[in-house]
Amino acid sequence: QVQLVESGGGLVQAGGSLRLSCAASGSIFSINTMGWYRQVPGKQRELVAHITSGGSTNYADSVKGRFTISRDNAKTTVYLQMNSLKAEDSAVYSCAMGVDIAMIYWGKGTLVTVSS
Repeated sequence: QVQLVESGGGLVQAGGSLRLSCAASGSIFSINTMGWYRQVPGKQRELVAHITSGGSTNYADSVKGRFTISRDNAKTTVYLQMNSLKAEDSAVYSCAMGVDIAMIYWGKGTLVTVSS
C-alpha cells in the first residue's frame, strides 16, 4: 500500500512563493515518475510538472520559469517550488507517482490560493 501526503499549501499574495512537499510511504520501488497536478473546480485536472528517476523534468507551459520540481535522493519525497505566483495558479495541487506516464498513486491534494 502506497500513501502520498502533500503539505505546504496555503494562502499567498500574487508574486509570492510557496513550496509544496509530497512524502511517499509504502512499496514504491517500482516508481520511476513523480509529478504534480492541479485542478480548479469545474475544470479538468492538468499536469503541472513531472520528474523521472533519472532527473528529467517537464513543465506545463503556464508554469515554466516560475515552478521547479525536485525530489530527494531517496526518491520518496517530491517538491514543487512555486515562485511569482499568479491568481490563476490557485487550485488544489495533488502529487502523483507512477511508472512512465501512468500515474498509479495519488495524494489527496493541498489547496493553494493566490490572492490578487
